[in-house]
Amino acid sequence: MPAPESTLLDSWHHNARAWIDAIRTGSIESRRKVTDQAILLAVLGRQPERVLDLGCGEGWLLRALADRGIEAVGVDGDATLVDAARAAGAAPVHLASYEQLAEAEVDIGRDYNLICANFALLHQDIIPLLAAMNSLLAPGGALVIQTLHPWTAAAGDYQDGWREETFAAFEGKWQPMPWYFRTLSSWLNALDMAGFVLAGLQEPQHPQSPAPQSLLLVAESRR
Repeated sequence: MPAPESTLLDSWHHNARAWIDAIRTGSIESRRKVTDQAILLAVLGRQPERVLDLGCGEGWLLRALADRGIEAVGVDGDATLVDAARAAGAAPVHLASYEQLAEAEVDIGRDYNLICANFALLHQDIIPLLAAMNSLLAPGGALVIQTLHPWTAAAGDYQDGWREETFAAFEGKWQPMPWYFRTLSSWLNALDMAGFVLAGLQEPQHPQSPAPQSLLLVAESRR
C-alpha cells in the first residue's frame, strides 16, 4: 500500500487542473469570503520586502503580492501548478518537493523577510521542512501558516493522524487526498522544534458562521 505522503503528492498531480479552475473561478466559498483575505492581510501586516510562498499552487498569492510591489517567489511540488503560476505572472516559481526543500537540494533563494504556507502543510513530518525554511529567513524574518482549524476539522477525533479529503463538496472529478491532521499543541510543538517562537495567532471567521474558517499562525525565527 503506498505511503500517505506518496498518495498525497499523486492526488495533487491528478487534481491540479481542477484546483486551478476552482481557485480562478472563486468556487471555494471559504477562500473567497474569508481565508484568502486573511493570509494576504497577515503577510502585508509584516510589511515584507521579499516573500517566499511555500506550496504556491497556481500562484494567486504571488500575483496579489506583486500587485502591491512586494517581491514574491513561489515553490510547489506539482509541475502543472508551477507551469500555471509561471504563465500567469512574472514571479519566479520553482519546482521542488518538500523532501528536496528539507534537504536543501534545490536553490530557491534566501534572505526572505517572510515565508508563507497557505493550506500547504499537509504531510506528517513537517519539522525538517520548517527548519529548512527557518534557515532561508533574513534576520527578523517570520513564517505565516494558514491551515484548517484543528477544533473545527477534528470531527470528534482530536488527535494527530491521517485523514482523507474527498472533495465531495467540489464540482468536477477529484481524486481523494490524504492529509495529516494535527492538534493545536502539535502545531506549536512543531514550530518550537524547528526554531520558531509563536508571535501571533488568529482564527479567521465568517461573520455568518459560529465556527472559525481557519487557524493562522505567525512565528518568528529564534536565530
